Order: sequence, then structure tokens, then C-alpha cells
Amino acid sequence: MQDVERILSQLPPEARKELLDYAEFLLQKYGRKGEKRGFTFSWEGKLRDVKLTPVELQHKALEWRV
Repeated sequence: MQDVERILSQLPPEARKELLDYAEFLLQKYGRKGEKRGFTFSWEGKLRDVKLTPVELQHKALEWRV
């Protein structure tokens, strides 16, 4: 842990933010010890204000992938 703290203290603020974002990604990818993995519905209700039908939204998503 000391190595991580030493390196973190030497980085500029924008690099620290990037490193923390990456660490969060790794936690999500590999999970936390003792934490049950599975589906979450944290996205539920996020598209409430979108005025598209499900089919229109699917077409938009395909456009965004390109």
C-alpha cells in the first residue's frame, strides 16, 4: 500500500483522477471481496425523459455505436 500512496502523491491531480477511475473500473470488473455479484437495476428510470419509442431508441443506439 505504501508504494501506491507514494506513486499517487507524485501524480498531478488530473492523473490521480484517471488512476482512481481506473481503480473503480477494476473493482467493478473483479468485484469486491464478499460482495455478491449480479445484476443491478441502477439504470432503471434513467431514460424517463427520453421521448423515443423503444424501437427508435434501439435505432439511435445502433447509430451511436458507429
